Amino acid sequence: MSGFSVTEPSNRSKWIAGFLVITYALITMIPLVWILLTGFKSPADAISYPPKVVFDPTLEGYVNLFTTRTRQTQEFLEANPPQNWADEIVRQYDMVIVGPSKFGERFMNSVIIGFGSTFLSIFLGTLAAYAFSRFKVPLKDDLLFFILSTRMMPPVAVAIPIFLMFRNLGLSDTHLGMILLYTGVNISLAVWLLKGFIDEIPREYEEAALIDGYTRFQAFYKVVLPQAATGIASTAIFCLIFAWNEYAFAVLLTSANAQTAPPFIPTIIGIGGLDWPAVAAGATIFLIPVMIFTILMRKHLLRGITFGAVRK
Repeated sequence: MSGFSVTEPSNRSKWIAGFLVITYALITMIPLVWILLTGFKSPADAISYPPKVVFDPTLEGYVNLFTTRTRQTQEFLEANPPQNWADEIVRQYDMVIVGPSKFGERFMNSVIIGFGSTFLSIFLGTLAAYAFSRFKVPLKDDLLFFILSTRMMPPVAVAIPIFLMFRNLGLSDTHLGMILLYTGVNISLAVWLLKGFIDEIPREYEEAALIDGYTRFQAFYKVVLPQAATGIASTAIFCLIFAWNEYAFAVLLTSANAQTAPPFIPTIIGIGGLDWPAVAAGATIFLIPVMIFTILMRKHLLRGITFGAVRK
């Protein structure tokens, strides 16, 4: 008898698969690494041709990202020496720092709107998914298809009606308006994903809890939610990624108070036009929260993707 197994891959197959996965991962990381490196280049190095891989690193892009600068006369510069290392960087262009930029405010708007809409989408989506999974809802299939169809529409198709509605309701350029809008877009995804996870949880668990004296809400809170935590975590990642990266609605519906980072970063202007190191620095910082959140939830994400793949 041969030791060959139809379920266990050979060592050669493992090496080939590992090589392909590593190669694919390195290729997909090239744009991220390039953005990270561009954030530490000078404006001249950022637009040089051929592109520079070896360069003298500088924090000029991060200084330009977080500060507002103005040009001054040589007499003013001589009478007011640099106060810190950031001042020394901008002095080479005969400029001085006059205050912070708006990037910090825009970044916080992204945090508030992104995580706020994600929480609301998961909260409402979990309740709706549980109702569709456990109760006899009239026209369930039609309602589920209608909920899913809202995800099929491109943003531009509903941009003008939403703009007019938000303007009449006073929700334009507000955190509440953007949270409600992103929740409305994300809730269809949340309902469909979470319903699939809750369908995989045996009803017998809840029935046993009800027999033991639990109320329906207690059975949902203490039995269903802990077992659906994997699905909730993976769904939250997808909802946060959409809300965090959304650009079209943010451009149309926000301008000052609730503007998020995506429409703000491309408007960073330097001395000779678009400040590419500052743009790259802003993009790098903008990636960090979602990356940290995804890393923290990575175990749930991997389990959530394969949850229910094997049925008993």
